[in-house]
Amino acid sequence: MGQTFMLKPLGKPLRVATMRCKTKGGFTVNKLLSEFLGTCLLVCIVVGSGIMATNLSQDIGIQLLINTVSTAFGLMVLIQLLMPISGAHFNPVVTLINLIQKNVSISTFIKFSIVQTAGAITGAVLANTMFNLALIESSTKIRSGSNLYLGEVIATAGLILVINLLVSQEKTALIPVMVASWIGSAYFFTSSTSFANPAVTIGRIFSDSFAGIAPGSVLQFIAAQIIGALLGLGIFKVVSR
Repeated sequence: MGQTFMLKPLGKPLRVATMRCKTKGGFTVNKLLSEFLGTCLLVCIVVGSGIMATNLSQDIGIQLLINTVSTAFGLMVLIQLLMPISGAHFNPVVTLINLIQKNVSISTFIKFSIVQTAGAITGAVLANTMFNLALIESSTKIRSGSNLYLGEVIATAGLILVINLLVSQEKTALIPVMVASWIGSAYFFTSSTSFANPAVTIGRIFSDSFAGIAPGSVLQFIAAQIIGALLGLGIFKVVSR
Protein backbone atom coordinates (compact mmCIF):
# COMPACT_ATOMS: atom_id res chain seq x y z
CA MET A 1 0.00 0.00 0.00
CA GLY A 2 0.44 1.84 1.22
CA GLN A 3 0.88 5.50 0.38
CA THR A 4 0.40 9.84 0.63
CA PHE A 5 -0.05 12.82 0.81
CA MET A 6 0.60 16.16 -0.67
CA LEU A 7 -2.57 16.24 -2.64
CA LYS A 8 -3.90 19.66 -3.44
CA PRO A 9 -7.59 20.03 -2.63
CA LEU A 10 -10.02 21.66 -4.99
CA GLY A 11 -10.85 25.27 -4.25
CA LYS A 12 -8.95 27.33 -1.70
CA PRO A 13 -5.34 26.15 -1.22
CA LEU A 14 -4.41 24.91 2.24
CA ARG A 15 -1.50 26.24 4.22
CA VAL A 16 -0.09 22.90 5.24
CA ALA A 17 3.61 22.82 4.43
CA THR A 18 4.21 19.17 5.22
CA MET A 19 1.37 18.08 3.00
CA ARG A 20 1.96 20.33 0.00
CA CYS A 21 5.69 19.64 -0.29
CA LYS A 22 6.06 21.43 -3.62
CA THR A 23 8.89 19.86 -5.59
CA LYS A 24 8.85 21.73 -8.89
CA GLY A 25 11.63 23.91 -7.54
CA GLY A 26 14.21 23.26 -4.86
CA PHE A 27 14.00 19.51 -5.26
CA THR A 28 16.30 17.81 -2.78
CA VAL A 29 17.83 14.35 -2.57
CA ASN A 30 16.42 13.83 0.92
CA LYS A 31 12.94 13.58 -0.59
CA LEU A 32 14.08 10.72 -2.80
CA LEU A 33 15.79 9.03 0.13
CA SER A 34 12.63 9.42 2.20
CA GLU A 35 10.52 7.79 -0.50
CA PHE A 36 13.03 4.99 -0.98
CA LEU A 37 13.34 4.30 2.73
CA GLY A 38 9.60 4.50 3.39
CA THR A 39 8.67 2.13 0.57
CA CYS A 40 11.54 -0.21 1.43
CA LEU A 41 10.47 -0.52 5.05
CA LEU A 42 6.80 -0.81 4.10
CA VAL A 43 7.44 -3.81 1.85
CA CYS A 44 9.84 -5.29 4.39
CA ILE A 45 7.00 -5.09 6.92
CA VAL A 46 4.43 -6.56 4.54
CA VAL A 47 6.60 -9.44 3.35
CA GLY A 48 8.34 -10.07 6.67
CA SER A 49 5.09 -10.23 8.64
CA GLY A 50 3.65 -12.51 5.95
CA ILE A 51 6.55 -14.92 6.33
CA MET A 52 6.33 -14.76 10.13
CA ALA A 53 2.59 -15.37 9.96
CA THR A 54 3.01 -18.63 8.04
CA ASN A 55 5.74 -19.68 10.50
CA LEU A 56 3.42 -19.10 13.44
CA SER A 57 0.15 -20.52 12.17
CA GLN A 58 -1.37 -22.71 9.50
CA ASP A 59 -4.69 -20.90 9.83
CA ILE A 60 -5.11 -18.52 6.86
CA GLY A 61 -7.30 -16.20 8.89
CA ILE A 62 -4.67 -15.87 11.60
CA GLN A 63 -2.01 -15.35 8.95
CA LEU A 64 -3.98 -12.51 7.40
CA LEU A 65 -4.62 -10.95 10.81
CA ILE A 66 -0.91 -10.96 11.67
CA ASN A 67 -0.04 -9.49 8.28
CA THR A 68 -2.73 -6.81 8.59
CA VAL A 69 -1.89 -5.65 12.10
CA SER A 70 1.83 -5.42 11.37
CA THR A 71 1.27 -3.56 8.10
CA ALA A 72 -1.24 -1.07 9.50
CA PHE A 73 0.91 -0.12 12.50
CA GLY A 74 4.10 0.02 10.45
CA LEU A 75 2.48 2.17 7.76
CA MET A 76 1.15 4.60 10.36
CA VAL A 77 4.61 5.07 11.86
CA LEU A 78 6.29 5.53 8.47
CA ILE A 79 3.78 8.14 7.33
CA GLN A 80 4.03 10.05 10.60
CA LEU A 81 7.82 10.21 10.50
CA LEU A 82 8.46 10.79 6.79
CA MET A 83 5.50 12.94 5.78
CA PRO A 84 7.29 16.21 6.67
CA ILE A 85 10.23 15.24 4.43
CA SER A 86 8.71 13.98 1.17
CA GLY A 87 4.97 13.81 1.74
CA ALA A 88 5.28 10.08 2.47
CA HIS A 89 3.78 8.90 -0.80
CA PHE A 90 5.47 5.47 -0.96
CA ASN A 91 3.11 4.84 -3.87
CA PRO A 92 3.33 5.81 -7.57
CA VAL A 93 -0.44 6.28 -7.92
CA VAL A 94 -0.44 8.76 -5.03
CA THR A 95 2.33 10.66 -6.80
CA LEU A 96 0.36 10.37 -10.05
CA ILE A 97 -2.64 12.05 -8.46
CA ASN A 98 -0.33 14.79 -7.21
CA LEU A 99 0.89 15.22 -10.78
CA ILE A 100 -2.67 15.49 -12.09
CA GLN A 101 -3.42 18.09 -9.42
CA LYS A 102 -0.25 19.98 -10.40
CA ASN A 103 1.45 19.59 -7.04
CA VAL A 104 4.52 17.91 -8.54
CA SER A 105 6.28 18.01 -11.89
CA ILE A 106 6.57 15.17 -14.38
CA SER A 107 10.25 14.90 -13.43
CA THR A 108 9.36 14.46 -9.77
CA PHE A 109 6.73 11.86 -10.62
CA ILE A 110 9.29 9.84 -12.58
CA LYS A 111 11.97 10.13 -9.89
CA PHE A 112 9.58 9.25 -7.07
CA SER A 113 8.18 6.27 -8.98
CA ILE A 114 11.68 4.92 -9.65
CA VAL A 115 12.89 5.19 -6.05
CA GLN A 116 9.59 3.85 -4.71
CA THR A 117 9.86 0.78 -6.91
CA ALA A 118 13.55 0.29 -6.10
CA GLY A 119 12.73 0.62 -2.41
CA ALA A 120 9.94 -1.94 -2.68
CA ILE A 121 12.23 -4.52 -4.29
CA THR A 122 14.91 -3.84 -1.69
CA GLY A 123 12.37 -4.31 1.10
CA ALA A 124 11.37 -7.73 -0.22
CA VAL A 125 15.03 -8.77 -0.45
CA LEU A 126 15.63 -7.62 3.13
CA ALA A 127 12.64 -9.60 4.38
CA ASN A 128 13.84 -12.72 2.56
CA THR A 129 17.27 -12.29 4.09
CA MET A 130 15.93 -11.88 7.63
CA PHE A 131 14.13 -15.20 7.38
CA ASN A 132 17.06 -17.04 5.80
CA LEU A 133 15.36 -17.44 2.43
CA ALA A 134 16.88 -17.00 -1.00
CA LEU A 135 17.94 -13.40 -1.46
CA ILE A 136 15.76 -13.00 -4.56
CA GLU A 137 12.75 -15.22 -5.11
CA SER A 138 10.03 -15.23 -7.74
CA SER A 139 6.57 -15.61 -6.34
CA THR A 140 4.37 -18.43 -7.59
CA LYS A 141 1.23 -17.06 -5.93
CA ILE A 142 -1.19 -16.39 -8.80
CA ARG A 143 -3.70 -13.64 -8.09
CA SER A 144 -6.08 -13.34 -11.02
CA GLY A 145 -9.77 -12.83 -11.66
CA SER A 146 -12.11 -9.91 -12.19
CA ASN A 147 -13.19 -10.07 -8.55
CA LEU A 148 -9.62 -9.44 -7.40
CA TYR A 149 -9.16 -6.58 -9.88
CA LEU A 150 -12.37 -5.02 -8.60
CA GLY A 151 -10.98 -5.33 -5.09
CA GLU A 152 -7.89 -3.38 -6.15
CA VAL A 153 -10.00 -0.69 -7.79
CA ILE A 154 -12.02 -0.23 -4.60
CA ALA A 155 -9.01 -0.31 -2.27
CA THR A 156 -7.07 2.26 -4.31
CA ALA A 157 -10.06 4.52 -4.93
CA GLY A 158 -10.76 4.56 -1.21
CA LEU A 159 -7.13 5.40 -0.43
CA ILE A 160 -7.11 8.40 -2.77
CA LEU A 161 -10.52 9.55 -1.54
CA VAL A 162 -9.47 9.37 2.12
CA ILE A 163 -6.30 11.38 1.49
CA ASN A 164 -8.02 14.09 -0.56
CA LEU A 165 -10.93 14.50 1.82
CA LEU A 166 -8.64 14.86 4.83
CA VAL A 167 -6.50 17.45 3.05
CA SER A 168 -9.52 19.42 1.85
CA GLN A 169 -10.99 19.39 5.36
CA GLU A 170 -7.67 20.56 6.83
CA LYS A 171 -7.35 17.41 8.93
CA THR A 172 -3.91 16.43 7.71
CA ALA A 173 -2.77 15.42 11.20
CA LEU A 174 -5.16 12.48 10.94
CA ILE A 175 -3.68 11.14 7.70
CA PRO A 176 -1.26 8.61 9.27
CA VAL A 177 -4.00 7.01 11.35
CA MET A 178 -6.76 7.23 8.75
CA VAL A 179 -4.70 5.90 5.85
CA ALA A 180 -3.32 3.03 7.92
CA SER A 181 -6.85 2.27 9.14
CA TRP A 182 -8.22 2.21 5.60
CA ILE A 183 -5.49 -0.13 4.38
CA GLY A 184 -5.88 -2.37 7.41
CA SER A 185 -9.62 -2.55 6.91
CA ALA A 186 -9.26 -3.16 3.17
CA TYR A 187 -6.97 -6.11 3.86
CA PHE A 188 -10.06 -7.86 5.18
CA PHE A 189 -12.98 -6.50 3.17
CA THR A 190 -11.45 -6.58 -0.33
CA SER A 191 -11.00 -9.80 -2.28
CA SER A 192 -7.46 -8.79 -3.28
CA THR A 193 -6.32 -7.97 0.30
CA SER A 194 -5.62 -4.40 -0.75
CA PHE A 195 -2.28 -4.02 -2.50
CA ALA A 196 -3.37 -0.54 -3.72
CA ASN A 197 0.19 0.36 -4.71
CA PRO A 198 2.09 -0.42 -7.96
CA ALA A 199 5.54 -0.21 -6.34
CA VAL A 200 4.57 -2.53 -3.50
CA THR A 201 2.96 -4.89 -6.03
CA ILE A 202 6.22 -5.09 -7.99
CA GLY A 203 8.24 -5.57 -4.82
CA ARG A 204 6.08 -8.49 -3.73
CA ILE A 205 7.03 -10.37 -6.91
CA PHE A 206 10.37 -11.09 -5.25
CA SER A 207 9.02 -13.09 -2.32
CA ASP A 208 7.53 -16.54 -2.77
CA SER A 209 5.59 -16.22 0.46
CA PHE A 210 2.14 -15.49 1.86
CA ALA A 211 2.47 -11.86 0.70
CA GLY A 212 3.84 -12.60 -2.78
CA ILE A 213 2.29 -12.16 -6.19
CA ALA A 214 3.25 -14.03 -9.35
CA PRO A 215 4.80 -11.87 -12.11
CA GLY A 216 1.96 -12.79 -14.48
CA SER A 217 -0.58 -11.20 -12.16
CA VAL A 218 1.17 -7.86 -11.72
CA LEU A 219 0.15 -5.85 -14.79
CA GLN A 220 -3.54 -6.48 -14.20
CA PHE A 221 -3.20 -5.42 -10.57
CA ILE A 222 -1.38 -2.23 -11.50
CA ALA A 223 -3.96 -1.38 -14.17
CA ALA A 224 -6.72 -1.82 -11.60
CA GLN A 225 -4.84 0.39 -9.14
CA ILE A 226 -4.47 3.19 -11.70
CA ILE A 227 -8.17 2.98 -12.55
CA GLY A 228 -8.99 3.02 -8.85
CA ALA A 229 -6.82 6.08 -8.22
CA LEU A 230 -8.49 8.03 -11.04
CA LEU A 231 -11.91 6.91 -9.79
CA GLY A 232 -11.07 8.04 -6.27
CA LEU A 233 -10.03 11.46 -7.55
CA GLY A 234 -13.21 11.71 -9.61
CA ILE A 235 -15.40 10.84 -6.62
CA PHE A 236 -13.56 13.42 -4.52
CA LYS A 237 -14.25 16.13 -7.09
CA VAL A 238 -17.94 15.25 -7.14
CA VAL A 239 -18.47 15.12 -3.36
CA SER A 240 -16.37 18.27 -2.76
CA ARG A 241 -18.34 20.56 -5.04
